[in-house]
Amino acid sequence: MNTPHAIGIDLGTSNCALALSNEEGIRSVEIPQSGQPGSILTAYTLPSCLFLPIPDEFAEDSFRLPWGDQYETITGAFARERGSLAPDRQIVSAKSWLCHHQADRLAPILPWQSEAEVTKRSPVEVSELLLTHLFEAYRLEVPESESEVRTVITIPASFDEAARSLTQEAAQQAGLGEIALLEEPQAAFYAWTEQNTSNWREEVSAGDVILVCDVGGGTADFSLIAVSDADGNLELERISVGEHILLGGDNLDLALAHALQAQLQQEGSEIDSWQFLSLTHASRAAKETLFSDETLQELPVAVAGRGSSLFASTVSTTLKRSLLEQIAIEGFLAKTPSDSFPEKGRSTGLRQFGLPYASDPVISKHLARFLARSRESVAAHAEHAARVGDEALAHASGLLLPSAILFNGGFFKAPQLRTRILEILETWAGKPGTVRELGGGQLDLAVSLGAAVYGRQLATGEGLRIKSSTIRAYYLGLERGGMAIPGFTPPIQGVCVCPVGLEEGQSLTLPEREFGLVVGESAEFRFFSSTSRAGDQPGEVVSDAESELEETARIEVELEASGDLIPGDVVPVILETSLSDVGALELRMRHTRSDQSWRLEFNTRIEG
Repeated sequence: MNTPHAIGIDLGTSNCALALSNEEGIRSVEIPQSGQPGSILTAYTLPSCLFLPIPDEFAEDSFRLPWGDQYETITGAFARERGSLAPDRQIVSAKSWLCHHQADRLAPILPWQSEAEVTKRSPVEVSELLLTHLFEAYRLEVPESESEVRTVITIPASFDEAARSLTQEAAQQAGLGEIALLEEPQAAFYAWTEQNTSNWREEVSAGDVILVCDVGGGTADFSLIAVSDADGNLELERISVGEHILLGGDNLDLALAHALQAQLQQEGSEIDSWQFLSLTHASRAAKETLFSDETLQELPVAVAGRGSSLFASTVSTTLKRSLLEQIAIEGFLAKTPSDSFPEKGRSTGLRQFGLPYASDPVISKHLARFLARSRESVAAHAEHAARVGDEALAHASGLLLPSAILFNGGFFKAPQLRTRILEILETWAGKPGTVRELGGGQLDLAVSLGAAVYGRQLATGEGLRIKSSTIRAYYLGLERGGMAIPGFTPPIQGVCVCPVGLEEGQSLTLPEREFGLVVGESAEFRFFSSTSRAGDQPGEVVSDAESELEETARIEVELEASGDLIPGDVVPVILETSLSDVGALELRMRHTRSDQSWRLEFNTRIEG
């Protein structure tokens, strides 16, 4: 019998990575990509960039990969580097656009605000092209595999349902077939345990609370994992996830570019908006070099001009280490108090549309808010509270402080930035040595490796699993039937469809009780939740949902009326609930008189 294969894909904001699990173990896969016209390089990461060439810019066979030519779009290393010369024809941060609910993610909107005469792409199409490139690299690595392949793609823990569905759609269009999704922080932890197979149980112990601090190019993602003892074995449970924060290395690059632009102005040089995009790319490269080589104190940064006099109009300045550390460490990782949370940006009636970046760039403030909200939600959940203990929940800082931290993401490849986070946590704890780093991880490859580990578990049914369960009870809004009374609107009831503690991967059917469902017409479904009603069971009804519960989501859909049904029919249904491995609550309304059913789904990844 062939050993099941698993593919782990990190579809990152700034870089993608690919890992494989087979009979030889779990390893990263080198990805062929264009380095320069006419040449191919291989690397373990694929920059999440597309470059759109104009007609006759390159010879037709300039970007020939082992599986074919790239004509209309070029992906990878060349796309990233070429973007510094033609930023209006480069697509970056498609993943951030994929979860931007105010954007039309199926429309050709990228490159954003570009006036170049190129064919724009949608965020879904960009994701599809990147996934196609990665899948072709896998098929090149394993050309004749007869084993069943499980494919796992990682997503931020806080991705909403639309972003998850669009990721799956992009995967199907790329030919990946059925996929599984996995939270990136959990993937990073799976990779760490795999890399430390022989001793990870000696690194952590019952009572530990582990913070997975994942800051990449475009997002900051936080999760807490509790360690407990279960009959002599260590048991892991994810007890808290953070909100989706568009804040990461890209923001740092932009801040450095603004600082260098001001420096250029002081030196007598002006740059236009096109050159500023180029300066941002150059700032990133200089930042990475300075952080990787502590012997360097400064680096030149050059920005090319436009038009035929390209080299004559080139301007340059210098990025000094002191400026880099001032912005990166003292700016983004300032030592703020434990009760200092992100400040909201001033709201104006009219603003430029674009990605909803975090208005406050101080990552330490976002971390403090996450740990404060985690303390509140864990305290309201009896089982989770027992796992972390009364002492942790009563800490004077008001935060649920971790005892260990696992870093992930390219942002933390600089050891100075990891050190600063540890210093901040120890300051909040009130004494040094209270938080230890779980070292040995591969910051830019861990997520894809962890996805392959998880894929192996799905294929074999064996291996370590991180438990996840709901920390809230969820309710579906229900109109009360009865006689209409003038001037009186009856309150919305809430029927419990998911109790506190439902584990991901579990399903349940509400007790035999029929509800009336209107089909064939547009209808709004309201979902409510509560962290304090831990005793409510499936099917239990809250008489006034609007006053007793917190509204979580509204979904407007038109449920198909097929077969003998006509629009406006009210059909009897029973309710079935299931919770996916990435926190998607699926509510299936099953017709009791036929085999028809209707499905609703929303994300339970509310912070805490």
